[in-house]
Amino acid sequence: MTTFSQARATAGARTLDARWYCDPAVFARERERIFARSWIVAGRVDEFPETGAFKTVEIAGESLIVVRSADAALRAFFNVCGHRGTRMCQERSGRFGGSIQCPYHAWTYGLDGRLKAARHMDDTPGFDLDGYALFEARVEEWCGFVFVNLAPDAVPFAEALAPLAGRFSAWRLDTLRVAQSFDYEVAANWKLLFQNYSECYHCPVIHPQLEKLSPWDSGRNDLHEGPVLGGYSDLREGVHRLATGADARLTPLGHVGGEDLHRAYYYTIFPTMLLSLQAEYAMAHVIEPLAVDRTRVVCQLLFAPAEMDSPGFDPDDVAAFWDTTNRQDWHVSELSQLGIASRAYRPGPYARSEGLLEAFDRHYLALMETA
Repeated sequence: MTTFSQARATAGARTLDARWYCDPAVFARERERIFARSWIVAGRVDEFPETGAFKTVEIAGESLIVVRSADAALRAFFNVCGHRGTRMCQERSGRFGGSIQCPYHAWTYGLDGRLKAARHMDDTPGFDLDGYALFEARVEEWCGFVFVNLAPDAVPFAEALAPLAGRFSAWRLDTLRVAQSFDYEVAANWKLLFQNYSECYHCPVIHPQLEKLSPWDSGRNDLHEGPVLGGYSDLREGVHRLATGADARLTPLGHVGGEDLHRAYYYTIFPTMLLSLQAEYAMAHVIEPLAVDRTRVVCQLLFAPAEMDSPGFDPDDVAAFWDTTNRQDWHVSELSQLGIASRAYRPGPYARSEGLLEAFDRHYLALMETA
C-alpha cells in the first residue's frame, strides 16, 4: 500500500550557493555528469507512427536522430556521419524514405544505423562498410514517452527510475494523445523550474486561481528521495479538475477511481520531466537546459483518444488555466535567477514545507560531486 506524508525539510536546511545556478562551468559539468548519463525525455511514442518517422533532439550539446526503424523499434543515433563527421539531419522532424543520407558526400545509412553505401570508396585499402555504422544511443519507452541515454554503460532504465515501475498504471498514460502543446523559453536555470514545481508554499501568492481550486497546504508525498519526487494535492469540494471550468466533467482516464478522482498528482522525474496527473487528463513538462540561465520548456496536455474524438471536445479551459499558471511560474523563476545572481544573495533557510527541494538538492549534489 502506498503511504503518503508531508515532506519536511530538516532543521538548518538551506538553499544552494549561487554558483550552482549562475556559473557556466557548473552548467558544463552538468552536461557531462548528469545530462550525458541520465535517461532524458525525447518525446512521445506517437510522434513516430510509421517506419522512417524521425525527430532530432538536443541532449548535452549533442544532436540525436530518433527514428522508427524497419523492424518497428525506436532507435537513436548521434547525428554524425562516419566519414568526416558532418551533421546529417537538419530538420526537427519528418520521415526518411528508408535510409539516412549525409548531405556532404552521400554516405547512406539504413534505419538500423548500418552503412549501406559509400560512394567511390571501393578502392580505399581496408575499407569495410560494416566498420562505419552510426554511433547509437540507448532508447526506452515508458508510459507512451520515449527516453534516451547517451552513455554506453548507462544504468538500465528500470533500475535508474525504479520508483516509476507500475506507479501510474491506472491512468493508462501510454494510450493518451497530445491535445495541446506550449513552448516556452525561460530566462532561468533549469533547477529553479524543478524546485518551483516541487512546493506550493508560493501558491497563494503566485497562483490565486490555483489556490481557489486546490489548497496549497494539502500536499502529501509518497516519493521523498532519489530521482523521482512527489505526491498529490487535494482538490476542493465540488472541484473535478484544474481548469477555468473546474465544475465540468469528463470520463476519468483508464482505471482512475476512489480518492484519485479528487486529487492532482505532481512528480518530478530527474532531470528533464515534470509530470502532472488528474482524473481526466495528464500534463507533461519537458525541460531542456539551453544555458546556465536559460531553459526551454515544452508543456503537453494529454487526453484519452475517445474523449478527443467525441463531439464538442474542447481542451481550451484546461489549456488556459495551465498557460496562465506556467507563465506565473516562469516569471517568478526569472526573478529568482536575477536575485541569485546578485552579490547580495546568500543561501536562505528552507521552509518546513519545502522538503522536496532539499531532497532534490541532495540527489543533484550527489551526482555532481561523486560522478
